[in-house]
Amino acid sequence: MSDRSPGRARPILEQHERRAGDSWRTHQGSGFPIERDRTIRTGQRDHRADIVVVGAGVIGLSAALAAQARGLQVTVLDREGPAAGASSGNAGAFAFTDILPLASPGIIRKAPRWLIDPLGPLSIPPSYALAVTPWMLRFARASSPRRFALATRAQTALMALSKAELEPFMQATGTRDMLRRNGNLEVYESEAEFEASLPGWVARERHGIAFGHLTAQEMRDIQPGLSSHFRRGTFTPEWYSIADPSDYVLALARRFEASGGTIERRDVARLVPREDHVAVETGSGIVTGAKIVLAAGAFSHRIARSLRETIPLETERGYNTSLPSGAFDLRTQITFGGHGFVVSNLSSGVRVGGAVEFGGLDRPPNYARADAMLRKAKRFLPGLKTDGGQRWMGFRPSLPDSLPAIGHAKATSRVVYAFGHGHLGLTQSAGTARLVADLLTDRTPPIDLSPFSPQRF
Repeated sequence: MSDRSPGRARPILEQHERRAGDSWRTHQGSGFPIERDRTIRTGQRDHRADIVVVGAGVIGLSAALAAQARGLQVTVLDREGPAAGASSGNAGAFAFTDILPLASPGIIRKAPRWLIDPLGPLSIPPSYALAVTPWMLRFARASSPRRFALATRAQTALMALSKAELEPFMQATGTRDMLRRNGNLEVYESEAEFEASLPGWVARERHGIAFGHLTAQEMRDIQPGLSSHFRRGTFTPEWYSIADPSDYVLALARRFEASGGTIERRDVARLVPREDHVAVETGSGIVTGAKIVLAAGAFSHRIARSLRETIPLETERGYNTSLPSGAFDLRTQITFGGHGFVVSNLSSGVRVGGAVEFGGLDRPPNYARADAMLRKAKRFLPGLKTDGGQRWMGFRPSLPDSLPAIGHAKATSRVVYAFGHGHLGLTQSAGTARLVADLLTDRTPPIDLSPFSPQRF
């Protein structure tokens, strides 16, 4: 078993076209963004751009492409490079049916049972318990019935927008052939577990989400090789996924560069607002932009402190093991909700991952969590071949109410925040990109952004 380090993107120019549409309209009759005079220079010296996006994950690059499509000259900065974090190691799902926030009534009653098992669905290392307590208290307050209902409404609106924006975005960026629709099968070990899930499915039904409850045999008709351990299931046929999340983000990076954008590896330290621009201080010089998008994932709150803004972002450390192609005949994504992990089929192989570990940004990985999920996956899918896997750990940026922060910074309207998507960064990337582009160009967003206000805490 090996531990995997994310790869780096290389500039690759390619031919492309853009399709006209509400969010992706062409400029001056061409398929390319308007070219502007540049003061960008090579190397790691100071330069100026219309828009500087901090973060080269799926949120940052999607926002950069959306801004570029509005005719803006964009530079992206990232401490490691494209697809180096959670954007590369996720399960590859566009989970548009996941409209129910994790902060929900009853979740606090379940947490102690999960915490008993140090390798279970939820883990908090004892040495980190004090640090995470303020976040957990906010999470508990967000789990009240009233706040849960409001957050569900907001989450549903963002999911609907993201789903509507996804295919036009993929068509415009030349990534449409990476999209899959193989569904998701959620499995239950007992009738009691299945019955407990039903209120959530009723809520999804109210919002028009298609699904079907299955017997044990019906589950196995969809996914042969599933253990008889599972008695009931629910199948969502309209579940979308991506062929491989890392390949997708790297493809976005290539398209962005091919359209005239610049990606630089820089470690951003501070944002300093000026009268007519914002200075981005990095370890290798200053980049200035008329406007800034802060989309640095789990590191975003550290940078936001330079604007004297404290945002309660916590790091959910997720683990997975990616197995070679042919490890199992997986025909749909399988969600083992009671155990906090999924098994998904990517073009590169089979990925087993999930769970939540609150441990901050600085603790070393605990790969025993990945190993524990893999052992369970082997028990639940007896034919799974577990040899040759690569283990991974990444940071999911999560806010207490399960909603991202999308909106202007308190200190200046020249800075737009777009972070805190938790498990749903890939899912909500196209919708977030549309909202960010609207904020950058002073257009009215298509949904109410007040529930996502960075200042709501």
